[in-house]
Amino acid sequence: MGSKTNLAVGLDLGSSSTRVIICAVEDRGLRFLGHGEAPVQAWNKSRLIDQDALAQSIRFALHEAELRAQASPESALIGVGGCVTGVNSRGLYEFGRRREIENSDLRYSVELAARVPLEGDRQVLQICPQDFTLDGRAGYRNPKGILAARLEAHVHVVTASLQEHQALISAVHRSHLAVEESVFEAIAAAYAAVLPEDRARGVAVIDIGAQSTELAVYDGEALLMADTLPVGGDHFTRDLAWLFKVNYDFAEGLKREYGCVTTSSVSDNSLVELPSAEGREMRETSRRHLSEVLEARAEELFEGVYRAISRVGMEQSLLEGAVLVGGGALLSGMCDVAERVMNCQARNGLAMGIEKWPSELDNPVWTTAGGLAMYSGRLKLKRDWKRASTAVAGSAVK
Repeated sequence: MGSKTNLAVGLDLGSSSTRVIICAVEDRGLRFLGHGEAPVQAWNKSRLIDQDALAQSIRFALHEAELRAQASPESALIGVGGCVTGVNSRGLYEFGRRREIENSDLRYSVELAARVPLEGDRQVLQICPQDFTLDGRAGYRNPKGILAARLEAHVHVVTASLQEHQALISAVHRSHLAVEESVFEAIAAAYAAVLPEDRARGVAVIDIGAQSTELAVYDGEALLMADTLPVGGDHFTRDLAWLFKVNYDFAEGLKREYGCVTTSSVSDNSLVELPSAEGREMRETSRRHLSEVLEARAEELFEGVYRAISRVGMEQSLLEGAVLVGGGALLSGMCDVAERVMNCQARNGLAMGIEKWPSELDNPVWTTAGGLAMYSGRLKLKRDWKRASTAVAGSAVK
């Protein structure tokens, strides 16, 4: 691989595994080069409690990806979750007279809208413009060149814990990588798994991680909501461990091998063996009972998502339904429960749009990492285009 190859790297810092995607940035888009994954034990309740453990996991995953890609990136775009929330805001810019709106006016109105009061431990992670209102007329996506005296920007401001964000940055630096940008994980997943026309018709992207669930809701291509729910795949496992009196690892194995969140699809006669203390007989439970426990937790999760979506008035407007990504989406029946509780269609989200994407990564677990790499590639293509435009303009002046 030539040293001049422009690389786009997505780094998904999950609470159970660290995943890396390396792609080559080319004129026509991205080409997959390699991936790596490493387990991690650095998180507790979505909070980073061991930066060294995370840095080591990043190094292991990155080394595996570098061997496959035959390339050594110096920086990556990272995903942030667990400590993220968002708020809708407006910014009003009055010109004093009617004139044509310029790009600088749009940027300034967005900057005004982004000036939201923050608590001491919060920082702005992303600013996502929604639309603009001109002289009281709403719904403009790009009003450049239109005559108006009053411009109002509508944005969704995504914020994260300042302390948690700095801890993530520090851990990545310890793994000898620079951080290009940090992006909300559900937004990255949406970038990979949902087409622009689907976002325009209304869609909810639900990233079910090990310790939390991230949510991004779109309508008209605009981000209406970014939020985090404190329920994830780990809660399903803990329910099984507590109710059936087994250790955590055995409960995780039960969930993976026999887990299903739709009781109606499980036979009443199917039994599962449970371990007992030494000297005691083996125990059994029905697979249906196992399913009842998991179904109750799945319903709680999607009821929380439905309540969040209702806050922005989208509970009956998700024409493209719900897209599930993350490790929690692998649990059998999750789409069925999502459809029943949220009253919309649901599907698993897979990464699209990366050339030579391997079939082994056609899995909701890798969607966010793929989206982060795509986001990185888009930023680099945009920067290259700006540099090229500047160079051409400079040559013309000469």
